[in-house]
Amino acid sequence: MGLLENIQGPVSQYMSQLSTPAQVVVFAVGALFLTVFFNVLQQILFKNPNEPPVVFHWFPVVGSTITYGMDPPRFFKENRKKYGDIFTFILLGKKTTVYLGTAGNDFILNGKIKDVCAEDIYTVLTTPVFGKDVVYDCPNSKLMEQKKFMKIALTTAAFQNYVPIIADEVTSYLKRCPDFKGKSGIVNIPKNMAEITIFTASHSLQGKQVRSKFDESLAALYHDLDMGFTPINFMLHWAPLPWNKRRDHAQRTIAKIYMDIIKERRAAGKTDAQDMMWHLMNSTYKNGTPVPDHEIAHMLIALLMAGQHSSSSTSSWMMLRLAARPDIMEALYREQVEALGADLPPLKYEDLAKLPLNQAIIKETLRLHAPIHSIMRAVKSPLQVPGTKYVIPTSHTLLSASGVSSTDPQYFPEPDKWEPTRWDKNSPIAPTVVRNNVEEEEKIDYGYGLVSKGGNSPYLPFGAGRHRCIGEQFANVQLQTINAMIVRAFKFRNVDGGSDVIGTDYASMFSRPLEPANIRWEKRDWE
Repeated sequence: MGLLENIQGPVSQYMSQLSTPAQVVVFAVGALFLTVFFNVLQQILFKNPNEPPVVFHWFPVVGSTITYGMDPPRFFKENRKKYGDIFTFILLGKKTTVYLGTAGNDFILNGKIKDVCAEDIYTVLTTPVFGKDVVYDCPNSKLMEQKKFMKIALTTAAFQNYVPIIADEVTSYLKRCPDFKGKSGIVNIPKNMAEITIFTASHSLQGKQVRSKFDESLAALYHDLDMGFTPINFMLHWAPLPWNKRRDHAQRTIAKIYMDIIKERRAAGKTDAQDMMWHLMNSTYKNGTPVPDHEIAHMLIALLMAGQHSSSSTSSWMMLRLAARPDIMEALYREQVEALGADLPPLKYEDLAKLPLNQAIIKETLRLHAPIHSIMRAVKSPLQVPGTKYVIPTSHTLLSASGVSSTDPQYFPEPDKWEPTRWDKNSPIAPTVVRNNVEEEEKIDYGYGLVSKGGNSPYLPFGAGRHRCIGEQFANVQLQTINAMIVRAFKFRNVDGGSDVIGTDYASMFSRPLEPANIRWEKRDWE
């Protein structure tokens, strides 16, 4: 008691000498110190042996949010070295368990619907962007029906029609865009690729009438929608923040464009359109309910976003990589000349199969620049991790980072090197899945047609399981066609003539190049 009095006396005397603001500061610092002290003490003394190890952090709510958000792939790899494939970190106050590697991909992405749930995680992000009653703002069974509606636009016959449309859109854009006037110049390429992907996707997937409503300002609106996927919106999706206001304005504007076209078609009694909007206008759910107009508009937004945000980012990375490797760009040009003819005739769907290096560009770029670095699932029931003592409780979020396995030297020799020729099975750095002629994995129908489960693969740029991206084949066709047409038109190189590639912007859930990402272009003579 005497000791306590000996301490209290001088402390009280010291505090009484301070001004009120200074006393507040002292109390705040003291409270912060105690919070940090007890948080660290808890991590040291109260570890749960039946749960994965927790990444050390100083502050209880912030946890590892900042270090994760700055560079997620680096965060995953550094903590993998410390804790192994399974570990937990604090993300915005939530315990988030990461399970890396092919086993982790399969465990999370192919989890049973009673055990893991995407809707509970993502609806706060997707509903404001896409709109009500679609994607994750509806029961999973309804989402599967909606995916089935969409697949009409994703057939081989459809792709055969799309390639000439995409090729013409690219050529037209390059001719009219002021950024490409003259014989050479410097351009911030992500802006142009965002516009090219929105124009090609809208025309091919949704028809000429919808495409006529889109100009460069609509591409900017889709960018505003994309920024609705900012990680902070897991908590602040409702807040009147600047990016949320732009997101909401963009959603209302684009939805109105679709709704107006639907009304025009119904009023005109138009029945001969053969596009996705017409298909949805004449579709019914299994219970016999016609698809409501607002759901049609919101599904069309979701469809175009699926053909936009990842393709925009991936095509930008492709152009930046080619600028850093002019030798590969020339090899792509020679490939077309040799396979299709020196006159480079109009590109057809069947031609894409004759251009293996062009295909490999997309594969290699997606390998190093996975559009989505983190895929999350809510835990609906306690999950035992096979082969371990760990049980993941329902208070945790599960996180899969398939980009980690696609840059793992166990599967991809020289993993950090962008080398498209590695996808030739005779390459000395060919991926193990290519070199060993691994057969296609098991397929399963979740209600919208057969898809590969894919979870055991180290290469999953389009996800796996019931939420695997249904636009995978379209994205490949779109990106191959865009790349082929740009290679016909230009030679690229870095502005400084070097081989470095710009860093990654992780501000959105979808990784993209840091801007400005400038390259130097020079027109070819073939036109």
